[in-house]
Amino acid sequence: AAVAAESSTGTWTTVWTDGLTSLDRYKGRCYHIEPVAGEENQYIAYVAYPLDLFEEGSVTNMFTSIVGNVFGFKALRALRLEDLRIPPAYSKTFQGPPHGIQVERDKLNKYGRPLLGCTIKPKLG
Repeated sequence: AAVAAESSTGTWTTVWTDGLTSLDRYKGRCYHIEPVAGEENQYIAYVAYPLDLFEEGSVTNMFTSIVGNVFGFKALRALRLEDLRIPPAYSKTFQGPPHGIQVERDKLNKYGRPLLGCTIKPKLG
């Protein structure tokens, strides 16, 4: 439940904006917890998020909400995201890139190999 709250509407402190709207509409909910077989104090938590929490068409907003601050959550010793399911209604809002891979390869003059990019996040490693 703490992971669901921290990755949706939870904050470390009370802020004045808390009273402006009902947060229940936006809260992530932990709907199932099961112990990891053969591992002490390890669990798999299933968390669902309301689509209203995310900006339509923004993969960045979705991932920032789900895996942003929660990986620095001090109440947990370790955390790992193992699966993510995106409802078709939400995935249809993603516009996709404005052009295809060939345009990117032409700009970079890189062909015949994967193109990789990342932002270094020390808490996610």
